[in-house]
Amino acid sequence: MERSVKKRWLTVFVALLSLGLIAGCSDQGDPVSFGAPSSSASGAPGGSADTPPAGGASLAQMATGPQATWKVQRTVEAADNTKIAVTTYHGPKSGFTGKVWVWAPPAYFQKENANKGFPVMIALPGGLGYPNNYWFGADLKLQEDFYKWTQEGKALPFIVVMPVLNPDKQYHDCSDIPGSEKMGTWLTEDVPNLVRENFRTLKTRDGWGYMGSSSGGFCSLKSVLQYPNRFKAAIPSGPDIVPDSPLWHGDVAAMRANNPEYLASQLIKKGGPDVYLGFQVGTTEVSDMAQVKKFIKQYGKGPVHTRLQVIGAGEHNAASYTRGMDEGTIQWISEQMQGPST
Repeated sequence: MERSVKKRWLTVFVALLSLGLIAGCSDQGDPVSFGAPSSSASGAPGGSADTPPAGGASLAQMATGPQATWKVQRTVEAADNTKIAVTTYHGPKSGFTGKVWVWAPPAYFQKENANKGFPVMIALPGGLGYPNNYWFGADLKLQEDFYKWTQEGKALPFIVVMPVLNPDKQYHDCSDIPGSEKMGTWLTEDVPNLVRENFRTLKTRDGWGYMGSSSGGFCSLKSVLQYPNRFKAAIPSGPDIVPDSPLWHGDVAAMRANNPEYLASQLIKKGGPDVYLGFQVGTTEVSDMAQVKKFIKQYGKGPVHTRLQVIGAGEHNAASYTRGMDEGTIQWISEQMQGPST
């Protein structure tokens, strides 16, 4: 019951934020391109980032195409007028069609980086995460913060990817719940493949991570533990720890397969690969704090590396979690991941 109340509260918070999402964007809706696929692009569309290349091979994965149709959502004036763009994408593996927002940092467009692949941060919202993803908003200014952190040497120049989290006004636990949309496949296969089709990325899993708050924090935690060969790190903020969607209808086996506690225990038994989980919880989030500390104590060992950013007077909202990132989490995560590389 407490998690449901928390999610409803965050949904109201997100609805209030949405009032300012599109303000001040004179070129909103204009077409925008992030560059055509390279004629020397290696790898086929839909390729994975499972393992790093051997023997000094190239880390960069050139955009494979086909290019999506992108339109401007917001101009990030404080970051060299870079654009946050949106497209509607049909996921070939999940069968789900939904919106995805992206932002590439100024460094991505610099001539000296033309042959470099860039790390990717998939940012997941709390609340319903439908039909929008609040992380692109001018109120939160996540992209402005990422640019500032990069300039300060705290963060890698991430491509920030912001997909819808749910297909409707129900929580799907970012999972392939039997009888429901395959949202796990959407978030861990289709969305990353869209990014590879359109951007210069990295072949290694070291260049792929998640961040998210509340229900999006659960998804971030679960995705990295479920597919450690594809993704290396996550920033779960105020996260749920176990699946709690009513759509499971008591399917114990399916829920266990998507339970971060079970996934962490299995990864520990296997001995790797190593994953890095930068938890964030505000001091006012008493229940979340207890649950996260319990998880860290029980599963933060072996290949499961954990860190807890305690946010002073922090509340269960995106603004508090962004502050936590500024106070240490983004630097810690960046130190675990791969920067732009040829």
